[in-house]
Amino acid sequence: MVLVHSSVSQRRLEPFLSPSQFLRRQQVLQLYRKILRAIREVPAEVDRRYLKDWAREEFRRNKEAREEDAIRMMITQGNMQLQELQRTLKLAKS
Repeated sequence: MVLVHSSVSQRRLEPFLSPSQFLRRQQVLQLYRKILRAIREVPAEVDRRYLKDWAREEFRRNKEAREEDAIRMMITQGNMQLQELQRTLKLAKS
């Protein structure tokens, strides 16, 4: 008897996402990328590192959130924080 070892069995299988969950996931990833791009514009290395660590920790901490309303609220708060960072960077450049 020959046992075939499948790489599929080694991977962690994620549950299928509903269309709304898929869209929320895309929004979260897009927000994360925008935040990291904005952080790259911060002139001071120490501040960049702090903000990058902060962003990573916030997203990790909320990774397991599943409630649609809570996720929507976090996306809204994240967008407001991104806008504030962008305004601050704009003011610093002028």
